[in-house]
Amino acid sequence: MRALLIAPCIALVFSLINTPCFGAQDKIIAVVNNDIITQKDYDDFLNFMRVQLSREYDEGELEEKIASMKTDLLDRLIEDRLILQEAMRSKIQPDESKVKARILDLKKQYETDGEFHQALARQGLVQADLEKRIRDQLLMFTVVDAKVRSKVIVTPAEITAYYQEHSQDFRTPLKRRVSYVLCDSKRVAEEIQSALNSNEDFAAVAASFNLTPGTISAAKDMSLKKEIEDVVFKLKLKEVSSPVVIGDAYYIFRLEEIIPAEMQNLAQAQEYIRGILYEAKLKQIMDSWIEEMRSRSYIKISR
Repeated sequence: MRALLIAPCIALVFSLINTPCFGAQDKIIAVVNNDIITQKDYDDFLNFMRVQLSREYDEGELEEKIASMKTDLLDRLIEDRLILQEAMRSKIQPDESKVKARILDLKKQYETDGEFHQALARQGLVQADLEKRIRDQLLMFTVVDAKVRSKVIVTPAEITAYYQEHSQDFRTPLKRRVSYVLCDSKRVAEEIQSALNSNEDFAAVAASFNLTPGTISAAKDMSLKKEIEDVVFKLKLKEVSSPVVIGDAYYIFRLEEIIPAEMQNLAQAQEYIRGILYEAKLKQIMDSWIEEMRSRSYIKISR
């Protein structure tokens, strides 16, 4: 019965695609049951994401991020429509106070309301467009919470089994803790080395040269520059290194402590494991739910 009711509407929609009243942005690129997705919807979504992500990325990184989203964007828009349709069927209403709060949060990036509206205008948006997208996001979050997240359960037995199967992942490697100081003169660096060899108070020696010491703890896992790792992991306890040249700076290191490898116990690892298992189950249930909605829906892509 669903297909019979939808089909005439679909035929009408596609009969309009090539009529003169539809501009380039009005071109229908997909139909999802009795909803249409236009090129404008596609472009508006990208512009909305550009506004939202602008506080997390600089201009070059932002455009790279937007470009990467285009690969499966239409599929995402279709899934969004399916989720929104489910929200409508469930008679879920958005919390308007949260919509206003999100708008105010975005406005904080700008010195004045005028700058905020100008930024939207550059993306071809007005505040109403932003409010609608945020409202849709909240509706989708609410229905996903009810239909998907509420079904995700991670049991203690599953956490224990994961820990036992992946025990090597919870072994922390041997680490070395070193103090260091840097300067821009080889002569000064050699004087610091000499002073440290006769004085155990690293901070006092650094202060006598008007320098601020630092401390790092690292494993032999390439987290340090190779020049530093090669030096640090050859030092004996309390041994001071010769000056190490990195760029324009001279570094002097002293090995303070060797931290042995250890195994995290189940109690220490359980929250991390719970997160891994939760995300895996969430994805599985979400994918299954989306696929089920797709299977009972009319979807046609026209691109």
